[in-house]
Amino acid sequence: MPIVNPEKLVALQRNPEGIRNICILAHVDHGKTSLTDALIATNGIISPKLAGKIRYLDSRPDEQIRGITMESSAISLYFSMLRRNAPDATPEHQEYLINLIDSPGHIDFSSEVSTASRLCDGAVVLVDAVEGVCSQTVTVLRQTWVEHMKPLLVINKMDRLITELKMTPGEAYTHLSKLLEQVNAVLGSFFQGERMEEDLHWRERVDERIAVAAAKEEEKAGTDTNGANGNSVDTDSMSVNAAFEEKDDEDIYFAPEKNNVIFSSAIDGWAFTVRQFASLYEKKLGIKRTVMEKVLWGDFYLDPKTKKVLAQKHLKGRALKPMFVQLVLEQIWAVYSATMGGDKGKGDSALTEKITKSLNLTLPPHILRSRDPRAVLTAVFTAWLPLSTALLVSCIESLPSPPVAQESRLPALIDESPGGSHVDPALREAMIKSKNSKSDPMVAYVSKMVSIPESELPENKRRGGIGGSLSPEEARELGRKKRAEISRAQAQALENGNSDDPVNGLAKAIGGASLDEVKSEEKPAEREHLIGFARIYSGTLSVGDLVYVLPPKFSPGNPHASPEPQEVTVTALYLLMGRGLEPLTSVPAGVVFGIAGLEGHILKSGTISSHLEGGVNLAGVSMGAPPIVRVALEPAWPGDLDRMIAGLKLLVQSDPCAEYEQFASGEHVLLTAGEIHLERCLTDLRERFARCEIQAGEPIVPYRETIVRAEEMKPPADKELGRGTVVAVTTSKQVTIRLRVRPLPAEVTKFLVKNADAIKRLYSERQNEEKVKRNLEAPNEGSDSEDVDADSNGLVDATKVLSLPDFKKQLQAKFENVKGQREIWTNAVEQISAFGPRRTGPNILVDTTHDNVCGKFLKEDATGEERQAVGDSLQPKDFSDKISHAFQLAMAQGPLCNEPVQGIAIFLEEVTVNPTADDDSSAGDKLGRLTGEVIKTVQQAIKHGFLDWSPRLLLAMYSCEIQASTEVLGRVYDVLTRRRGRILSEALKEGTPFYTIVSLLPVAESFGFSDEIRKRTSGAASPQLVFQGYEVLDEDPFWVPFTEDDLEDLGELADKENVAKRYMDGVRKRKGLMVAGRKLVKDAEKQKTLKR
Repeated sequence: MPIVNPEKLVALQRNPEGIRNICILAHVDHGKTSLTDALIATNGIISPKLAGKIRYLDSRPDEQIRGITMESSAISLYFSMLRRNAPDATPEHQEYLINLIDSPGHIDFSSEVSTASRLCDGAVVLVDAVEGVCSQTVTVLRQTWVEHMKPLLVINKMDRLITELKMTPGEAYTHLSKLLEQVNAVLGSFFQGERMEEDLHWRERVDERIAVAAAKEEEKAGTDTNGANGNSVDTDSMSVNAAFEEKDDEDIYFAPEKNNVIFSSAIDGWAFTVRQFASLYEKKLGIKRTVMEKVLWGDFYLDPKTKKVLAQKHLKGRALKPMFVQLVLEQIWAVYSATMGGDKGKGDSALTEKITKSLNLTLPPHILRSRDPRAVLTAVFTAWLPLSTALLVSCIESLPSPPVAQESRLPALIDESPGGSHVDPALREAMIKSKNSKSDPMVAYVSKMVSIPESELPENKRRGGIGGSLSPEEARELGRKKRAEISRAQAQALENGNSDDPVNGLAKAIGGASLDEVKSEEKPAEREHLIGFARIYSGTLSVGDLVYVLPPKFSPGNPHASPEPQEVTVTALYLLMGRGLEPLTSVPAGVVFGIAGLEGHILKSGTISSHLEGGVNLAGVSMGAPPIVRVALEPAWPGDLDRMIAGLKLLVQSDPCAEYEQFASGEHVLLTAGEIHLERCLTDLRERFARCEIQAGEPIVPYRETIVRAEEMKPPADKELGRGTVVAVTTSKQVTIRLRVRPLPAEVTKFLVKNADAIKRLYSERQNEEKVKRNLEAPNEGSDSEDVDADSNGLVDATKVLSLPDFKKQLQAKFENVKGQREIWTNAVEQISAFGPRRTGPNILVDTTHDNVCGKFLKEDATGEERQAVGDSLQPKDFSDKISHAFQLAMAQGPLCNEPVQGIAIFLEEVTVNPTADDDSSAGDKLGRLTGEVIKTVQQAIKHGFLDWSPRLLLAMYSCEIQASTEVLGRVYDVLTRRRGRILSEALKEGTPFYTIVSLLPVAESFGFSDEIRKRTSGAASPQLVFQGYEVLDEDPFWVPFTEDDLEDLGELADKENVAKRYMDGVRKRKGLMVAGRKLVKDAEKQKTLKR
């Protein structure tokens, strides 16, 4: 294959119509990187023989060892073809630049898929022909739908249908039809969901217009008694009703006749579309190619006598094969039979020769003599149906160029961005029209930061050898320099008087040498540089340009708000070439590129723009599942702590999903998406970023605490007050608080968890109203809320969050649906004072006092209540913020193991102030002294009320999907059962021997699960773990046998293990809390240290 020079690729960047930005998306192990290899081989970067084996874009050693992609990599490829601009025009030679991004398929690295998809205009979605639609397939299809990318379907690993499942062409056709239906069903579900959402918004707008028209009608009712106005309102509403237009979903589905489906085998190097075979049979059958494309897939049959195409209803009982089977699949099957069939899988050389002659193929003699049947197979297919041709031609014809894609994608993207209505119209037009002149405003989106070692940068990379070949001029220049150095050395020797006796000089040189002088010098640590992985949408960006870095919370409505956008200089631009980089001087609109100079200015992703006023913020990318696995890190040698912290900060910048926290206890905690992601982060820390030995502790698993109404509960602490009711008195006896703790109904808890963004938005609105009204900063106790507000600002999409009336209405409906407890929750919605923890959690503080001490959070009018200044005597309302703060603290740290609480309601029933007669201090002084007492008392009261019920732990759960054959099914069940997994469903994939098992697995039991499954099944099964939420572990951690039957069965020490207590004690031990029943001293005679 000819080697394509980078200069050629740089020149093609100036033609936006010839650029295609595509990413390859699929489930893990469906063949993305192998497919990419075949495309890279067309540019001479790797040998075609190694395509599918070398996995060129898996540049990390751990990627090669594990056989999976962990980081999305980009490469630019050159492709040329003859193409007609019109159906009747003569073909013209056209050149194209393909910016290709290979993304990971493992669920742990789904954030890499999100960053890759924002940069691209089209997506190549791979589906395994045997495994079909898997969990990540649905995820990547949803990503293409959300990002408005045009997808292209590749049904890969078609060879498995022949070699593994031994299907006939007819069976394979049925299997492929069902597979296509499954993929289209996923797209149909997305369309249906969006259609229903649009219908809902449209109905709301209609109701608003009718309400406005009715209000105008009422205003005129006093002067005009004629009923004509009412009729006009009806007609208006009917005209609005008729204005709704149904969207056509015909274009969203995959269909081979539309040429958006490719059938391929990346490992064998072949692929084809229906259009290719239509061209082959056009002359032979005398049917036009356009007609042939429409009938080659589907229930169409070829009459062998008349050579006419028949539909199914015209068969008249004849057993004909579908055209796709007869004309396409049977030919593919014949090649496999000729090359790999026959005796002992050696193939049939006579049949192979016959096939090559009929296809007008010429194979090299050494291939024909080869004893490896796969070499013959690959050679036949590479010459007949090359994978790169089918895929790249389809990408060019089916996927849009940057100008076309931006015109359809960017209007919605700009409107959904924070402050989209304030974006400068000139900048908006430049982005949508993809203007690329230097005078146009420049906007680029940096999706992630990539860490590159200093030696890998083009300016530091030595050319020649592995780094690249020298041109003849460079080689001659290098020779001249070497000869000059040799002559200088000889001249120096003559000056020193060594010319008379060269042998003596040599002897002196050897005698002066000593073995002791050779010392192994420690190499200095190589610096890592952060390069932005970016896409430019408008204008032209050059090295040395000054640009603004817009932070994630930036809004064009208030461009100078804190943090102020920084102005930085672009130090370098790069062409991304997989494992290497090529320097650029400038990049025009529509190009994917690397950018240097942003280190320390962009954390994970951001927008760079030439204009600050009216700029657009494109940073709102959904990262999929949040990081759930937390691990405490420490250096093996304490002196390396600073290096570890600096390495952690570098890691967080270069990894889209990793996060770093420092706990109050001093622990340095790394948050990752899963076990494999954690291993990759630790490897990077040790070898690249921190360059020191790091010890990782046991994974920190999050839990939640709650209470339930169980059948067997201990009697209430105070029978007169009732279960969960506590009357607490402060230490100074001046304040008495009565509250009741109750479990929230399960439906209400789910609703609050689901609509946490709505509560965030409501709280931020309340804060803004208070700031405007008082022109003051938020009170000190609102520090938590500031964090919540910052998290939600610009990241919570207001269009998708419930408004206050809708939120109240739906919450009230949830409470009314509770059976048996309706009277308790009748007025609860109106009396809610706060949500917790962090003011957005699924717990509520309900104020049922007569004086309305804590106020109402869900009030429609914010001006109704104002905090009054402290008077001469203390009133219960003076303690409202203290009680609310104590509620937040109690919800953030539950009584079981200091984990957040979920699903409880605190009813504040009475607050009484009893001032002491001998205290003459002012009310303000008393309030200051009582603040700590009230907070502590309310916290303790909530804790006692919590423990009066039956407490429960909520476990973080993974949804686990495993594909396994019948031979290893029992072993998979064995591993799942031992790790407390619960099987949800088991289904046999039709036409295959594979079962799809869906189960729930506790996160606490998931560490080492993937490795154990692979070992037990000899690699035949591999799980995909997706965080699903929290589930109650129905076991009381404090349960001990007390009935006669339990004591008789289990004994006083309870022989049955209490799993909830084990989890609880493990967390308490890690946090340094007291563990009940734990013996510090086991043997008084002899003590052993932990290390022995």
